[in-house]
Amino acid sequence: MLPELPDIKEIRADFPILSREVYNTPLVYLDNAATTQKPRVVLDAITQAYTTSNANVHRGLHRLSQESTEMLEASRQTVKRFLNASSSSEIIFTKGTTESINLLATSFGERFMHEGDEVIVSEMEHHSNIVPWQLLSERRGIVLRVIPITDDGRLDLDAYKTLFNEKTRIVSVTHVSNVLGTVNPIDEIIRIAHQHEVPVAVDGAQSAPHQFVDVQAMDCDFFAFSAHKVYGPTGVGVLYGKERWLEQMPPYQGGGEMIGRVRFSGTTFNELPYKFEAGTPNYIGNIAAAKALDYVQNLGLDNIRTYEESLVKYAVEGLQEIPDIKIYGQPSSLVSFNLGKIHHSDVGVLLDRLGVAVRTGHHCAEPLMDRLGITGTVRASFSFYNTKHEVDVLLSALRKVISMF
Repeated sequence: MLPELPDIKEIRADFPILSREVYNTPLVYLDNAATTQKPRVVLDAITQAYTTSNANVHRGLHRLSQESTEMLEASRQTVKRFLNASSSSEIIFTKGTTESINLLATSFGERFMHEGDEVIVSEMEHHSNIVPWQLLSERRGIVLRVIPITDDGRLDLDAYKTLFNEKTRIVSVTHVSNVLGTVNPIDEIIRIAHQHEVPVAVDGAQSAPHQFVDVQAMDCDFFAFSAHKVYGPTGVGVLYGKERWLEQMPPYQGGGEMIGRVRFSGTTFNELPYKFEAGTPNYIGNIAAAKALDYVQNLGLDNIRTYEESLVKYAVEGLQEIPDIKIYGQPSSLVSFNLGKIHHSDVGVLLDRLGVAVRTGHHCAEPLMDRLGITGTVRASFSFYNTKHEVDVLLSALRKVISMF
C-alpha cells in the first residue's frame, strides 16, 4: 500500500494547473526537479501583495512601503525557521541557487582564495556548482579537485578524503543529485571537511523540497536553494551562510541598500544580510515564497519524504519490468533512465504527446554524462501531489513508446 498524505485530492485541488489537459489528455506532471507547480496560496499572495501593499521596501516612510518591508522581513524569518538558521542575518535573498553559488564563489573567492588554492566539488554536480568555480579559476588561478563517483552512482568517500591538503579552501557539493537522485551523506562530508578546518557549501536545490533541512544540525557553512523548486515563484532563492564567514566576505554587487554611507572618497557597507542584497529585491516573490514554505511545512516534510519515497519505489519497481531499461544512480525523489537504443529526446517528445511531462537531456550535468558514457537520460521527478495512478500512466505510456519503435 502506498502511504498517502492527508486529503490527497484536496492537495491536488490546491494546484490549479494540475487540472488542465495537454493534447486532450489529463496532464501528468513529472518534471518537478526542474520546477514545481504553485498552490493557490502562493498565487493569491502575489496578487494580494501587488494589489494591496505594493511599494519599494526598506527606505520608504509611507504606509505601503512599511507594509511591504514588514512582509519581506517576515519572509526572511520564515526562511530562517525553514532552515533552522540561528539568525535571520544569515539569510540572504538571491534570484535562485545559481546566483547563490555565484555569489559565494565570487565573494568567498575574493576574500579567501588565491592562486593555487583549491576547491573540492564532485563529479555529479550541476553546472551551476562547476562553472562559477571555473570562472574564479580564470580570475584567480584556483584549482578544482573532483570527487569521483562509483559505478552505482554514489560519491567515493575514500577518494574524497585524499583530496584535502594545505591548499584546500572550501568544499562545494550537492546534497541530492539532480540526475541520479543520490542523496549524499552530507553530514559525513561536512565532518571530514571540518576535520581539516575547511568550510562546506551545500547545493540544496534538490533536497529542500523533499526533506527537513536543519543547517545547524548539519553544520554546513553555506546552503543554497531555489524557491521555485519548493512550490514558490521563480526568480527567488536563498543563500544561508554562517555569520562568521559572511561578515568577512566582501559584497557581491554594489548599489542601493547594500551601503552604509557613500562618498566619492569611499563607501562603507550595510550590516548583514543587506550587504549582499544590492538594489530592489524581488520582494513580491519573496513574500509569496514564504507562503510556499509555510504550505509544505504544514503538510509536514517528514510526511512528504515518506510519501514521495514510496511513490518513487513504486515507479522503480514498475520501470524494472520494462524490457531493456537502464536506471541510473540511486533514485529518491526522481529516477533517470534510458530505454534501450531509443534516444532520450524521442522518448520525451512521445511521452509529451501522451500527456506525460518529463525532462530529457544532460540536465546541466555534462561531466556526469561523460562519466556515465551517455548523452542524456529521461528523468521523471516526483512531488507530493503526484499519485500512484500517474505512475501507472507513465509506465503505460513508456510501453506505447517502445511499441512505436
